[in-house]
Amino acid sequence: MVDRARVVVIGGGITGCSVALHLVKAGLTDVLVLEKGELTSGSTSHAVGLVTMFNPSPTMMRFRRYSIELYRELGAFEAVGSMRLASSREQFAELQRGVSRAKGIGLDVDLISAEEARERMPMASPESLYGAVYVPGDGFLDPHTATHAVARAAVAQGATIRTGVRVTGIELSPNRAISRVLTDVGPIEAEIVVNAAGIWAPRIAEMVGAFVPSTPVDHQHVALKPVPGAELPRDMPCFRDPDNLVYGKAEHGGVLFGGYEPDPAARWVDGVPWEHSARSLPPDYARFERLMRGAIRRFPFMEGAELVKLVCHPDAMTPDANPLLGPVPGIRGFWMAAGLSLNGFGGAGGIGRSIAEWMIEGDTELDMTPYRAWRFGRNHRDPAYAAECAREAYKYYYLLRYPFDHDEWGRPRRVSALHSRLQDLGCVFGVKNGWERSDYFEPGKPSRMAGADQRKFGWSKPPWFERVDAEHGAFRERVGIIDMSSFGKIEVSGPGALALLEHVADNRIDRPVGRVVYTQFLNRRGGIVADVTVTRLAKDRFRVVTGAGYVDGDLGWLRSNVREGDEPVDLRDVTEDLSVIGLWGPRARDVLETVSSDDVSNESFPFLTARTIGIAGSPVFAQRITYVGELGWELYVDPVSAVQVWDRLMAAGSPHRIAPGGYRVLDSLRIEKGYRYFGTDITPSDIPFDAGLGFCVDLEKGDFVGRDALLRARDGRSRPRIRTLTVGDEEYVTIYGGEAVHAQGRVVARLRSCAYGYTVRRNVAYAYLPPEMGPGTQVHVEVFGRLVPAEVSNDVLYDPERTRVAA
Repeated sequence: MVDRARVVVIGGGITGCSVALHLVKAGLTDVLVLEKGELTSGSTSHAVGLVTMFNPSPTMMRFRRYSIELYRELGAFEAVGSMRLASSREQFAELQRGVSRAKGIGLDVDLISAEEARERMPMASPESLYGAVYVPGDGFLDPHTATHAVARAAVAQGATIRTGVRVTGIELSPNRAISRVLTDVGPIEAEIVVNAAGIWAPRIAEMVGAFVPSTPVDHQHVALKPVPGAELPRDMPCFRDPDNLVYGKAEHGGVLFGGYEPDPAARWVDGVPWEHSARSLPPDYARFERLMRGAIRRFPFMEGAELVKLVCHPDAMTPDANPLLGPVPGIRGFWMAAGLSLNGFGGAGGIGRSIAEWMIEGDTELDMTPYRAWRFGRNHRDPAYAAECAREAYKYYYLLRYPFDHDEWGRPRRVSALHSRLQDLGCVFGVKNGWERSDYFEPGKPSRMAGADQRKFGWSKPPWFERVDAEHGAFRERVGIIDMSSFGKIEVSGPGALALLEHVADNRIDRPVGRVVYTQFLNRRGGIVADVTVTRLAKDRFRVVTGAGYVDGDLGWLRSNVREGDEPVDLRDVTEDLSVIGLWGPRARDVLETVSSDDVSNESFPFLTARTIGIAGSPVFAQRITYVGELGWELYVDPVSAVQVWDRLMAAGSPHRIAPGGYRVLDSLRIEKGYRYFGTDITPSDIPFDAGLGFCVDLEKGDFVGRDALLRARDGRSRPRIRTLTVGDEEYVTIYGGEAVHAQGRVVARLRSCAYGYTVRRNVAYAYLPPEMGPGTQVHVEVFGRLVPAEVSNDVLYDPERTRVAA
């Protein structure tokens, strides 16, 4: 048995083998794969093996496209093509939207008619068939054959694979770096461990004090014998029918199909037994019945087919159905390639390549934000809650989920101290990272939690359009108030606090106490990995404020950038320690002067400063900053006093017709003002200069992560840059983001954020366009199969001189 390896990969499924292959291909040949059973003896063994490139995520699409290239190169892929069928008008519209989004990220696909779909798949019933997306390069593989092909390629280039070896522990050095991997046949010295253990990944993570919020969710598929006269040819395209919740392929003249029922079962929430292996679980015929009916609706001949076997097996699902990839901050040398969430064979090739690139180069060219291993925090350490989120993510794997819909399961999880006040005002609550927070308000109606609301109005103007218009008017014309307690808040303190923040931020952080700095954190390529404000509270104490959904990711980024030899620094998530009230609008100062005896004039309290003031007898830390483009403050208060402060503000604002707002109106307010949203408008693939954020970059402050890349890129003459578009002439255009932008007969970009601007009365969107496409350029946006005229506008549509913010 090998007693030392630089890299130990735990798990001999398709993901672990792919990681090993790409590490050795990149030159890191001292790689050992450990598998407690035989290769493919976990979830890999039960996969049906369908692979499609059609995916709305730019990163996942590239993962899948490369995976297909890899399997074809190894002779393990059948490129029979695939069809994603629409069995409802709503699904057909979703496919139209999906095609536009696919074109926007570089995948050339088109819709075909129902008749064309049946030409390729004659056994499909024409009943309720509206069309399909056909992807000729898609297909299927045999899981056993493909995994062994990848494993052989890895071994041929220098990797070692050992089966029948179970990991029993992982030892860390005093500085929390990987030291040894303990197994049932002896210890192995190692520098790096990659956790590719599939459904056992949470148990491996526990060995180093980390956690993996993935839940085994039962997945079932069935093999049916051929029906005489209805035998399916082997080269028939694979099919996916989301309305009927099923997918499948031809198999020996019959069919192999599975699906995604809307009430899946989770198991082993507290950990998968080590002794579980490739054996299937007892099938649930009652649960599978809905899928069987769906398959028969589309392929009536199946009703007479003889069943060979119904297979039930658990798949690892994360709360957001995205894999967990990359290094784990705070544990040097511990990496994740886990929680694949039904992206196993589709993603494994690209995932292996990106993990290798990340490990060797220190970064990856693809945007890994949605897949970062550290994106979940304490909220998801509760296995029961993580399981509910995972089950709901599985439910919507095929069931049509509209862009405006919210999660419904596991709620309410986290509520702010102001929750009851929002309820009294008729709040419709959305959810973000477990937080119940205002979407919009329906005054005079009972408060409720939003869920699958868009299912009621479909692809049309939302019924809350006018309500949000009214909230928008309050912020622009009078004064609005919003509970923003879900803001992520990270306290950075200690002798090394300033040095750490200067190291990760592109803006200068060393400002006087009481200054607020808007900045980005960058990767080594200069790409934006976080968009935050940093407030200096004391000489060695700072508060970083970020979005509710990014606090764990940003905290992890800070931890991963603490260098050996740095002075001590303490990093704490203080999100729940402070309530936050946003108060903005032309009358915001009038309201604040009524409730506080402190001087809040522009001369005494200028923009981008912060200090403690008194409101209703309580100390309130006020930051003069805005995300809506109006005069105002973020007010940070102890949750114990939050209701009292809120009530006092509401009473003082009554003469000015103060109105509460929700997160729907924030999108409208900020997009008119040219403000960006991280994860959509700005990502690790975008640098500040191209995103219109060059004003945040201080290249003279000294070295910081990404500075060298920015120095090389600062002329920016040949790169796309973010532009503001106004789309269509009608009152409301159903754009949601990701749609392809056409110019001069080709696709030139995809939409990023989009929202209706109630002040400018236009549909507004952002897109990164070639530099020559300045204001006045005419383009088209592909919206549900039609090309809608759009115009490149000035970057800032509302108050470009910033007179309102600086009032």
